Amino acid sequence: MFQIGDKIVYPMLGASVIEVIDEREFLGKKRLYYIMTIKNMQVMFPMGSNIGIRKTVDSDILEDVLKNFNTGESDIITNPVHRYRYNLNKMKSGDIYEGSQVIRDLIRMGKKRTLAFGDKMMLDNARHILISELMLVKGINQVQADALLETAINEH
Repeated sequence: MFQIGDKIVYPMLGASVIEVIDEREFLGKKRLYYIMTIKNMQVMFPMGSNIGIRKTVDSDILEDVLKNFNTGESDIITNPVHRYRYNLNKMKSGDIYEGSQVIRDLIRMGKKRTLAFGDKMMLDNARHILISELMLVKGINQVQADALLETAINEH
């Protein structure tokens, strides 16, 4: 279980800090909820839910993600619907390595041709999630985190 002050990553939304644990009633049942702010929204999720929330990674794992950002082969999925579902499943997993692969693969694809709207949205969301975790783990602001990610992206 998480505690107030824990740094967590909520799949598809990003990283934040648990601000409050509060009891709320929903559909006639009282449950304890974790409450935090992500993207200027108050987000609540019940204790014991299995939605892929995890603690932020440690600095060593984050450095490994950045250092190895451009390694590996891209998954070539030409069908846009299949590619979107595949990337969405990677993002829903909450795994930082899979999220970075989505960014890497979509950036590589964008260098060859113009990204479709869905691909652009997926890329923007994946970047936001990784940047939000960079900010919390490294204790830096958004501009610094974005610059750190850009450096990793542009290294060959």
